[in-house]
Amino acid sequence: MDIATIGNVAGGIGLFLLGMHLMTQGLQQAAGRSLKSALNYATQSRWKGLLSGSLITALVQSSSAVTVATIGFVNAGLLSLGQSVAVIYGCNIGTTMTGWLVALIGFKIKISAFALPLIALGMGLYTAAQRDKLKHLGLALAGFGIFFVGLDFLKDSFTGLEDSLDLASFSALPLSYLLFVLAGFVLTFLMQSSSAAIAITLSLSASGAIDLTSAAALVIGANLGTTSTALLAVIGATANAKRIAAAHVAFNLITGAVGLVLLSIFAQQINQLNSVLDKVTLLALFHTVFNLLGVVLIWPLTDRLVRVLGRMFRKQSSDTARPRYLDDTVLETPLLAIEAMRHELARVSRLSTMMGHDALNSGSHPTIAADLACVNELVDAIVQFNQKVAQRNLDPEIALLLPSSLRIGRYLSEVAKLAERLAQQQQQLTGLPPKLQHQVDELKSSAALLLIQSRVDEMSEQSSQPAREEMKRIQHTYHGLKADILAATTSGQISAHDSSALLDVLSQLRRMAEQAEKAASSWSTLSPIEHRDAVAASA
Repeated sequence: MDIATIGNVAGGIGLFLLGMHLMTQGLQQAAGRSLKSALNYATQSRWKGLLSGSLITALVQSSSAVTVATIGFVNAGLLSLGQSVAVIYGCNIGTTMTGWLVALIGFKIKISAFALPLIALGMGLYTAAQRDKLKHLGLALAGFGIFFVGLDFLKDSFTGLEDSLDLASFSALPLSYLLFVLAGFVLTFLMQSSSAAIAITLSLSASGAIDLTSAAALVIGANLGTTSTALLAVIGATANAKRIAAAHVAFNLITGAVGLVLLSIFAQQINQLNSVLDKVTLLALFHTVFNLLGVVLIWPLTDRLVRVLGRMFRKQSSDTARPRYLDDTVLETPLLAIEAMRHELARVSRLSTMMGHDALNSGSHPTIAADLACVNELVDAIVQFNQKVAQRNLDPEIALLLPSSLRIGRYLSEVAKLAERLAQQQQQLTGLPPKLQHQVDELKSSAALLLIQSRVDEMSEQSSQPAREEMKRIQHTYHGLKADILAATTSGQISAHDSSALLDVLSQLRRMAEQAEKAASSWSTLSPIEHRDAVAASA
């Protein structure tokens, strides 16, 4: 193999990967919310999850994109772990579409006859279109064309390769299947694309550089190699993301084992089928068959697998200060990233309002300092995640939602800080003259009620009106109490020092209630995914 051939192979792989990237990104952006609506179909049953995963992956040509969306849906509570596992099964079936594209188009039709016009049409649409959806569609068409141009380079580069590089001799080695499986795994790991590894395999097989059974082993290795992509993607990710990646690994190990068994038993029959079907079509068929058989085998074990996955990574889930929903894997899908921040803010709301409620009612809260540290860490994580989302190419309505998450985080952080101070100053609110004590207790009860009313539930759109009405009562009570305290100070019922300390504590109490009410009132600007359009329109 000379330098020119190496350059052509490298360039062909580069073009292929570029085409895949443009096609996937363009289709994702063009599909927009409809892609999420299609995945939402998976919430109805596991069978529909399997179908959704297969069809959407075949559409966008990226199992990674669908896996990321699945993680976002699980974190949002819209998909159960069992349903998400079914979607992952479907993703693996959907990835076999790449092999069929290559087999039915890439090796059957003169590529320059349609690939170059597709690139021209796509870029023309991208340049001239006014609507973003059409621009993204143009980008996808251009990527589709580049995908096949890269495939054409690979096909031409591998032609005659068998004369200069005897890859077929490796087939005679002991455990040769395992060597080719390992080679397929390494190819996928290095390029982080099983589609590219399969395209190389199909090109090698079509050129005669390797025999059919060795190519089939390479396909199995490429299928297994997608597990490396999943594992790398969830380093430092949420517990749910790791569970879904574990399901992906479990499924691919089973399908890989099925593929090897089929290859070992039916190797001779597979070679004989070459007289009926061409090599490339046979390999695409083999890839689909062993993935389907993998689903048939693992489907009855799904409940057991879900139970095992549910017991994994529990320590991470129980760490209060660690974000449960902020996952870098969803950054490529801004709608899901916003949803992740929304759910994390709901956790902060529950924690901070609980701190305030306990400080007002019990007067002692042994873990309040630790809880305040947790709130601060979570809010800092939300701010950092917000900044990462802002660096993406966002639709205007999505960009409008980012400041809201920061604003709500700041309100909730203030609630937690003030709760921590109140817990330390409860003695200032006791031992007062009877009339003042009654008014202070009334103010504390109103503030405690408001904290309950302002605690948000991320899965519903509760009204902030009750908290707003309660805040009006608190303001009225506070100002009346303030006047009575000043009068009692003037008459000598309480000392000037005690009066000043009492007014400071009451001011903090009122401010805590005010910040909680503001957070509740601002919550409607972060709508759940099923109400996103309405919220964006109102924004």
